[in-house]
Amino acid sequence: MSWSEDSNKEFKSLKKAIGEKSNVASLAETCVCFANAQGGTLVIGIEDKESAPPSEQRIVVSDMNKVMSRLRDLTDGVAMVNPEILQHRNGGQYFIIKILPSSRLIATTASGKVLIRVSDNCYPVKSEELTNLAAEKNAFQWELVLSNVQSLNDADENQIAFFTTKIRESKRVSQFIREKSNLEILEFYQFVDETGTLTNLGVLWLGTPQQRARLSYPITFQYLVYNSRHEKIRERKWHFHIYNPMELLLEIEREAVELTYTSDLSHGLFKDPIRKYPFEVIRELLINAIAHKRYTTSGDIFLKVYPDEFTISNPGGLPLGITKDNILHEQRPRNPHLIKSLYDLSLMEGEGAGYDLIYEKLSQNAKPFPQIESSLSKITVKVSSTVISDEAIAVNQYINKRYHLRQKEIITLGIISSEKKILATKLAKKLQLAPDAKLKVWLGSLIEKDIVITRGRKKGTEYLLNPEVFSNAKLGLAPSLKTVEPHILEALITEDLKYNGESSRTEVQDRLKSANPKDIQKTIYQMVEQGKLLTKGAKRNRTYQLIKKINQK
Repeated sequence: MSWSEDSNKEFKSLKKAIGEKSNVASLAETCVCFANAQGGTLVIGIEDKESAPPSEQRIVVSDMNKVMSRLRDLTDGVAMVNPEILQHRNGGQYFIIKILPSSRLIATTASGKVLIRVSDNCYPVKSEELTNLAAEKNAFQWELVLSNVQSLNDADENQIAFFTTKIRESKRVSQFIREKSNLEILEFYQFVDETGTLTNLGVLWLGTPQQRARLSYPITFQYLVYNSRHEKIRERKWHFHIYNPMELLLEIEREAVELTYTSDLSHGLFKDPIRKYPFEVIRELLINAIAHKRYTTSGDIFLKVYPDEFTISNPGGLPLGITKDNILHEQRPRNPHLIKSLYDLSLMEGEGAGYDLIYEKLSQNAKPFPQIESSLSKITVKVSSTVISDEAIAVNQYINKRYHLRQKEIITLGIISSEKKILATKLAKKLQLAPDAKLKVWLGSLIEKDIVITRGRKKGTEYLLNPEVFSNAKLGLAPSLKTVEPHILEALITEDLKYNGESSRTEVQDRLKSANPKDIQKTIYQMVEQGKLLTKGAKRNRTYQLIKKINQK
């Protein structure tokens, strides 16, 4: 057993289950969470965030059985099997309960609560989300359903040879898997059951076009290209049943030439070509559309390409519990066995790592993060080709050549270099971090290496690039009032009012356009408090004058 909590494993203290302070009702909620997701293991007797039970801890069989009986009374639609007392290598005992996924029913607590497991957290399901959860039930179990009693002998021999050969060639696959027979490989990836019957997943990879066509709803991948007037100028369609997932992906990538176009990035006297859309971003979004599609829902996949952006729409919204605001941190794969096969073939990143890669590559190229819209029926992702700042690209390239940065640091650096200066609260929001989450993990070594410096304290902390790092780099970076020191901004405001006289804050902001309006507001208020500026009028019509000028009159 892997000794850490994850989406399929939860550790609970023995005190939660047995004794005067026990709270079996909370354990029941955890069981419901697992049942409404993809099942899991409840480990009782190991404290949260620990990896071993107390060495002197012993479990009484009758106590374990009482807990099981109580959990069954407190839940509905939850299958709990194989309770077992285990002994850790330190001598301490604990017990485990396996919870099976509820393939058809919605699991609830005895009091009617509906909850679901997302990543390593448990979330309540709102009443308006119950329809979505019911639809997800079929989608999550679709892969392993036996397909109309299709035997492996009926599958396409060429597809069997194709998949097993690619698996053995993959660098992500262990030697143990490579040495298996073809049948053992197919069983390992859940393409066939012990009787040799193909699962839906097996038909998707190994079936003939006729067998795939009978899987579920007819599915087409539509590639549409539009001009600047949003007039369709090119169209290409692929029918899912003709290809296995890998063939379909590679065929689309070959045909989608508009996504490979480049634009020129000025670099002194030279111009460097830069892709409008990083290859990794296109690959990950295409494979996500195939891997996370709800195969029990009717609807085509649409990839629409415009002059300055593209969108990809997929049947079935985001899995329950995943939103556009937590997609960087939460994981709940809809088709885990399909994802496993695609990952092992090096076609996609690991579970939950896809959007990290997308954010990393867009950060490096100073492009906006994807815009995500999700409903019950579909998810749409929009990616822009716009470069936020040529300077940010130059900064990122310079840093990446001289420092070895981790993925999180690259994403954070990309945000800071594009914004020039950013408040800690805004940075946390862009990184989809909870208010109480620490930025340290994402900042990593950026501050230690003096790549990024800070100003202010606590909620007022600001992050900006360290100018000393780039002073000798000759990157041709234009100075910006966004990052100017507060005392210099005060001097600029003083000079502005000296030459322009009595002015409103808006007028000052219009004249100092490259400065951050909030910084101007903060500095003006401080100058008023310090007796350097005189105010006139009410809030909306308030104007400011230099005290010195008035005294001279």
